Amino acid sequence: MSTRGFIGPREVPRLWERHILNCAVVNEVIPDGARVVDVGSGAGLPGIPLAIARPDLKITLVEPLLKRSNYLKEIVDKLGLDNVTVIRGRAEEGPVKKEVGGADVVTSRAVAPLGKLAKWSLPLVRKGGEMIALKGSSVHEELERDVADIKRAGGGKAEVSTISGTTIIRVPRVN
Repeated sequence: MSTRGFIGPREVPRLWERHILNCAVVNEVIPDGARVVDVGSGAGLPGIPLAIARPDLKITLVEPLLKRSNYLKEIVDKLGLDNVTVIRGRAEEGPVKKEVGGADVVTSRAVAPLGKLAKWSLPLVRKGGEMIALKGSSVHEELERDVADIKRAGGGKAEVSTISGTTIIRVPRVN
């Protein structure tokens, strides 16, 4: 990941703890056999760790950049992850919505502020499913600022929690 420019050189010593294991904990809140869409997959986080930890999940990685989507396809092939599909595109684009819409869960990590993220992610979630975003310490401020955007995107009451040191926000799709 570092040699391809997906993470900075100072992040390499913290790769497992800060990036990979941080993402894998999300598997604890995803239902068995769920259809998961990972928006803005980048280097494959959290999608790839989820796919490894949870082979029961059907995961679609959505990444707009060619370099990154090619990398993701390479990693999926090398790891033999039969439960993962890679789509090059933006979550808000019509063809992507058509192909991946109706997901049980849409995940993301370090993609966008909460309001934009809800606008992109919630339309991909089936009614009764949810958006799960890995967020930092500013999540409460983002939620307070963007609550109207979340509601407009079809989201219900958001829930912030911490799992093994990882802060997540869960937003159910209500309409």
